[in-house]
Parts: sequence; structure tokens; C-alpha cells
Amino acid sequence: MEQLRFEYPAGVPAATRVLVGVVGSGDLEVMVEPGTSGVTTVDVTTSVNGYARVWDAQLSRVFAAETRAAMQIRIHDFGATPGVVGMRLAEAFEALDAHGQQERT
Repeated sequence: MEQLRFEYPAGVPAATRVLVGVVGSGDLEVMVEPGTSGVTTVDVTTSVNGYARVWDAQLSRVFAAETRAAMQIRIHDFGATPGVVGMRLAEAFEALDAHGQQERT
């Protein structure tokens, strides 16, 4: 098991929690909670060691695209591919948008 932490600039805090995905072979769980204004923190617990650079590249692409609400994101990974990571994050952001909770600055 490896634990990683990443931080990205953000807007105002999200106002709700979201849970998507499952912890299972080739998949992951993404839990989103409101964060501290101005920053999103992503904590990754992964069953695959040695992929910190891959996680950094994947998450940097996601958060460089646009400023998102401030969130505390916890990812529990069980060998998901970068495509699955992107899909699960997109699901979480879509759920926030559906609740009108993803305030952008």
C-alpha cells in the first residue's frame, strides 16, 4: 500500500459530500468533502506501489483544466487504470454539479 498527497488551487468550498465508485479489483472509490477555501487536497491510498508520478500527472491534468470548488478528496485505489481514475473523478464532479455545489471562481 502506498499513500500519496497532492494539492491544487481551488475556489470556494464545495457544500456537499459525494461518493462514487467501489473498492474492487481494477476500480477505485472517490470520496469528496468540502475543503478549505482556495485549496483542494487529494489523498490517495493505492494498492500499487511506485506510481506516484503517474498519479501526479493524471491529477495535475484534471485540476489544470479549470478551477474547481475547494474539496478534500480521498481516493481508495485497487489497481485502477488512469482512464478509470478520470472517469470516477468526472462522476464525482458531475454529482457536485447536479447538486449545484461545485462553485467555481
